[in-house]
Amino acid sequence: MNLSSEKLSTDYEERLIRIAKVKAMKKTMRFPKSSKVGSGSRYSTQNATSQGFQTNEYADAQLQEIVRKMRERATAYKEKLKDPVLSSPEGSPTAYCVAYSEVKQPELIGQTCGQNYPKEEAEAKPEEDHYCDMLCCKFKKPPLKKYMTYLKLPDSIDSYTDRRYVAWLMLVTVAYNWNCWFIPLRFVFPYQTPSNTIYWFAIDIICDICYLCDLLVFQPRVQFLRGGDIIVNKVEMKKFYHSTIKFRLDLISVLPFDVLYFFFGFNPAFRVNRMLKHNTFFEFNDRLEAILDKAYIYRVIRTTGYLLFILHINACLYYWASDYEGLGSTRWVYDGQGNMYLRCYYWAVRTLITIGGLPEPQTLFEIVFQLLNFFLGVFVFSSLIGQMRDVIGAATAGQNYYRSCMDNTVSYMNTYSIPKLVQNRVRTWYEYTWDSQGMLDESELLEQMPTKMQLAIAIDVNFAIVNKVDLFKGCDTQMIYDMLLRLKSIVYLPGDFVCKKGEIGREMYIIKQGEVQVLGGPDGTKVLVTLRAGAVFGEISLLAAGGGNRRTANVVAHGFANLFILDKKTLNEILVHYPDSEKLLMKKAKVLLKEKGKPPPGPPVQQPRGLASLFGQKQETPKLFKAMFGAKGKGGLAKLLQLKREQDIQEHEAEAEKTEKEEKKQPEPAAPSAPPPQKEEPEADTKPKPRAVMHRGTTNESLIITMSPSPRAEEGEILKVEAKEKKNK
Repeated sequence: MNLSSEKLSTDYEERLIRIAKVKAMKKTMRFPKSSKVGSGSRYSTQNATSQGFQTNEYADAQLQEIVRKMRERATAYKEKLKDPVLSSPEGSPTAYCVAYSEVKQPELIGQTCGQNYPKEEAEAKPEEDHYCDMLCCKFKKPPLKKYMTYLKLPDSIDSYTDRRYVAWLMLVTVAYNWNCWFIPLRFVFPYQTPSNTIYWFAIDIICDICYLCDLLVFQPRVQFLRGGDIIVNKVEMKKFYHSTIKFRLDLISVLPFDVLYFFFGFNPAFRVNRMLKHNTFFEFNDRLEAILDKAYIYRVIRTTGYLLFILHINACLYYWASDYEGLGSTRWVYDGQGNMYLRCYYWAVRTLITIGGLPEPQTLFEIVFQLLNFFLGVFVFSSLIGQMRDVIGAATAGQNYYRSCMDNTVSYMNTYSIPKLVQNRVRTWYEYTWDSQGMLDESELLEQMPTKMQLAIAIDVNFAIVNKVDLFKGCDTQMIYDMLLRLKSIVYLPGDFVCKKGEIGREMYIIKQGEVQVLGGPDGTKVLVTLRAGAVFGEISLLAAGGGNRRTANVVAHGFANLFILDKKTLNEILVHYPDSEKLLMKKAKVLLKEKGKPPPGPPVQQPRGLASLFGQKQETPKLFKAMFGAKGKGGLAKLLQLKREQDIQEHEAEAEKTEKEEKKQPEPAAPSAPPPQKEEPEADTKPKPRAVMHRGTTNESLIITMSPSPRAEEGEILKVEAKEKKNK
């Protein structure tokens, strides 16, 4: 297969070279412009033939570049055939190149990205710096075009994400609050006089302009949902807004009842319809709470504002009742002294909060007014207090859950008499986890969201850390995304053992925050290396195919450490869907296992000095010989030869005795093989065996060592050693 691919690539290169040469030859042939068909063409042909072909340096350079690229491509495909795990060498085109070639120039698909589009678009002009001179200072300011682009009103407005829409709602809310607070005040208290009417009237016009812009410009552009689809069509958005109750209330709130000023004078009561634009006020509250980090603070402020507004309305009603009865006519009404608004507001606070100590009402009107005030005060005040309690309770719900969990854990430890040292570590874990994360378990919060949202959050929070891991570089990005959803975050306290030497490894660890130390040495306390955020350890246990891989060192948390844990079962479930990534990880696992299996480097070998350096180093004795000789050199070999001689003497004596017995009984040929000497019992009259004496000197015997399989399955191999005499030549 490799030979055929090489042959095809070579033929393909040769064809491309021939085609390029022909094109270059056509380009280099130059004929006079005045040549015509007939006699002129003949002259030009002869002239061109006499001059020969002119070599074009540009064409030669292009040919050489084509040949170089083709050879690189052929080499890459050869490697691809040898190792299919490698990825394709061809890079994907960028989004701009593909889009530009599809829309404008389809023939440019596949070319270099920087050469696809014209120079007008490729060469972006640098932006001019705009500076503003003010007194002695000169500072840089953005151009006016950027302001206009940002302030340009879009065709459709996303009310949930567009911050400009929230800012506009805030402006309308300010106008609405102006009308709600000052229309009753101007109607009851004599603060609007002919001398300042023009100012009140100017502010009223500004508020009316905000109402009209919201009615005609902003609200008809707000997107809406229909059957799950987001509608952005202008006509559809306008129709939808006109069909809602909000539009009717907004329309009534801008009706110009102010024209009645010309008939009845400047009475603020004609502007009471401006208070009907309450939907915009509540919409602003919802949008603002959605974008605030601590929304409960705004809820507390808003609830307090409700209480102050109700007290404001009650103060206005009290002044109106006093004016109706007559200022200073009784002890119950306002006597007309001091600041009229503050005195009435003070009376409203004491009445609604039911503090007491107020003058007794005298007339029937005063008695009915006071009773209604008391009933209204009890209802409103209790409602606001309950709402305030709910707001504060929702703001501290997480803190209460944390305290409840910690109290239950402490109670459990006290019940079973857990040592104080363990209890203190548990309390430390609770406090650090809550302070660093704001919750005890992050997965509880994410479980309520769809998988896509969980993935989006996991990518923003953890992808930058996992992407730095060298082990997963080159893997499928989607595989890494799936892995992010399976990672478990665990906090370790200072001194906690993440893993111990000798235990079975089933997980891999990625350091999210903090540091861990790898301990070793004879006593296991020497710090071999310190790992920081983004480092990985335990990956060999995760990738080992055989399983049962034991930890080779102790890993201890140095300070508080937040680690991601990925177990082997989870990784195998993910890799089922990504076979290419699995092959790549297995390839990296083999490399890691080889590096792990290499012996540690020993002490440096001393080079021989003097004449000994002329000879090569002595090779190490084979292990088989070391096992036979007991690592004793010549002494072990001599002892082995002595044992062999004793065995031969015993065999010869046994054969001789057996032959004598058989000759006495009947003359028969000797048996071809004698039984083992250990089974023969020597006769009583046989001479005692001579004691073996170890001789020193040279011998003409040769030593033969053989290995043969054992006839029994459970045994290994049999080692045979024979000594034979050399034949004299």
